[in-house]
Amino acid sequence: MTWKNKTLQKRLKMKNDSSKSSDPVNGDQTKLSSLTSVVIDEEERRAKQKESEIIFPDDLLPGVKSEGISFKKGLRLGGGAATFFTLALLSGLEELQTAAINVLAPDIRDTFNVSDGTITFIASSSAAFVVLGSLPMGWMADRLRRVPIIGWASSIFAGMVFLSGIAVNAFMFFWARFGVGIAKASTIPVHSSVIADTYPIGIRGRLGSLTGIINNGLRVTSPVLVGAIALAANGSDGIDGWRWCYYLLGIPVVIIALYSFFLKEPERGKWEKTDVLGESFIEDKPLPISMEAAFSRLLQIKTVKTVVVAFSALGFGLFTAPVLENLFLEDEFGLDAFERGISGTAGGVFAVIALIWVGPKFDRLWRENPTRTLHLIGLGIALAGILKPVQFFMPNVALFVIAGIPSLILLTASFAMVSPILQAIVPYRLRGTGSALVTLYIFFIGATGGGLISLLFTDTWGPRITVIVLTLPSSVIGGWIMYRGAKFLRNDLSLNVQELFEEQEEQRRRSNTNETIPALQVNNVDFSYGTVQILFDISLEVNKGETLALLGTNGAGKSTLLRVISGLGVPKRGVVRLNGQTITYASPERRAKLGIQQLPGGSGVFSDMTVNQNLIMGAYIHKDNKEDVKERIEKVFELFPELQKLQKQKAGSLSGGQQQMLSLGRVLLHEPEVLLIDELSLGLAPTVVQDLLNIIERLQEKGQTMIVVEQSLNIALSIANRAVFLEKGQVRFEGSAQELVERDDLARAVFLGDEGG
Repeated sequence: MTWKNKTLQKRLKMKNDSSKSSDPVNGDQTKLSSLTSVVIDEEERRAKQKESEIIFPDDLLPGVKSEGISFKKGLRLGGGAATFFTLALLSGLEELQTAAINVLAPDIRDTFNVSDGTITFIASSSAAFVVLGSLPMGWMADRLRRVPIIGWASSIFAGMVFLSGIAVNAFMFFWARFGVGIAKASTIPVHSSVIADTYPIGIRGRLGSLTGIINNGLRVTSPVLVGAIALAANGSDGIDGWRWCYYLLGIPVVIIALYSFFLKEPERGKWEKTDVLGESFIEDKPLPISMEAAFSRLLQIKTVKTVVVAFSALGFGLFTAPVLENLFLEDEFGLDAFERGISGTAGGVFAVIALIWVGPKFDRLWRENPTRTLHLIGLGIALAGILKPVQFFMPNVALFVIAGIPSLILLTASFAMVSPILQAIVPYRLRGTGSALVTLYIFFIGATGGGLISLLFTDTWGPRITVIVLTLPSSVIGGWIMYRGAKFLRNDLSLNVQELFEEQEEQRRRSNTNETIPALQVNNVDFSYGTVQILFDISLEVNKGETLALLGTNGAGKSTLLRVISGLGVPKRGVVRLNGQTITYASPERRAKLGIQQLPGGSGVFSDMTVNQNLIMGAYIHKDNKEDVKERIEKVFELFPELQKLQKQKAGSLSGGQQQMLSLGRVLLHEPEVLLIDELSLGLAPTVVQDLLNIIERLQEKGQTMIVVEQSLNIALSIANRAVFLEKGQVRFEGSAQELVERDDLARAVFLGDEGG
């Protein structure tokens, strides 16, 4: 399948040929009827293509159809095992303290004299506090060096664990858990990003599996360890020994956290570039990524959206089940902390053993058919949810533990493989934010929602009914969503590959000193408003000092394309560059500072402010230098002498032409690198338009780069060096203004089309 679809052009040519008629009236009707037919046919074709489009074959997808690699070699290629084991141990120790609250929940409940529902809520919702830290952690992971983030976050985590032990009441304990969640937040977005960039794609499944083995190994031993510490340290009241678990757990975390400061910072996206392109390269001074743009881009990746929605459902039962299980063991069978620890260890051993097989299996399956990996995860999660309630109907502890083993194995194996999949489908620049996004939905919706519901159900119905009400439906629904989402995986991987090829091409262009870098580049851009796609594979370039006319019929996507360039819209795929620098995920404010300024269509002034106040407000970002602001305003008055005479007049009282001059003057205050003009002549008298065109010509003489969207073909072509013609979100023509004039079919389309677009 080619990137550029020529079907529309062929159909339009057939349309033009068939629409010829000797009868002008009937001929026009035939033309319009034929145009309608073409549009309908094309929309049907696009709707079908959107569901089935796969841009690249499997052997070009990252890690797919590639040769296998031994685990030892993979670690060696990543610079050794130090990074992996340091992060895995930190993650495991953090999981250990999470297991501690599950085991010690009854003891903590008795110490603070609270109900089952209250301690369940604290235990499950404390996990939700991770979301408050994951967002800034993910933001920093995509913008800053990640190794120092890991070191500081782990050190703070250790301190907050200690504070959990000295809590004097449930309220203080709740806020100590809040601090633990905030500090723990680096584990998912930062650790996973570092691991993905450090080690080859071919061992990610085994890395995820081994991480799971370490995490679950510590989690498995922690019930016995925690239970033994609590039992040995119990005071005269027999319940306060749990505090020593928190005192002691922070010590190894501090030691490893100090060591983590000395880890090597990996190159971003190295292994995707190496696997797909055969080479790796580093972008020079990448721009900081806007959180809003990153979230918008991520939620347009269908596989990511699937995982997010699935985990939102899963979270309702995922975080409450372990606490409810321990409450049930005490209430139903009378087990103390140490005995509950043994029962947890007995079941967890089998899950750890299963992970030894899961990692290599995932790596092989990913090479053969990546879609099946998500299928298996979905099936595993759903089946685990079906089996879990069976455990709560067992007559004794031994059968209770045995009945819980299958669901524990399925869940552990499934969750160990989710991280490698996310690392593959999320663009490497957005890995930290991508993990934070999933964390947001898991913890904030699932954990908090599950905690609140369990608070209502547990005290009334008990742990058994609460597990049935929460775990069974949430797991089945989450697994089903995950399974269905597998159909999007290949296409999402293909979009990442396309970005890599485009990035490589641009890198080579920049290294070629004989090739001129365009002022603005738009490559392979798709854009949608919700489910309605507006732009399809748009590519264009604007050279420095050039004026490009952007033309097209109503609804062609002209104004939408300007929004994408200025950062007001985030593309579903594709890239935007300014002077060779990628700005796709930069905020509108950042782009404005870099030199992209847009003159919007319609009114662009503050009506209740004077002309001078409008200009002062327009220069607000330069407010720290009053002399600079004054000079900028004086330059505007040199271009628009008429405005200088009207400085004290309110902008709302100006004529339409004067308001447009003021709008243009406010934009020119920033001395734009690229000026975007949307409908310069809209609703203005010819004499006013001529005055504005004179200003445009003066800007051209100064070398101003411009893109002009204009409803009047004559006006656009009188000032443009080149023209691009859009129809239904696709580029139908790109060339000199003279060539467009000679294309009678396109010129007629502009004149017949309505305003806007």
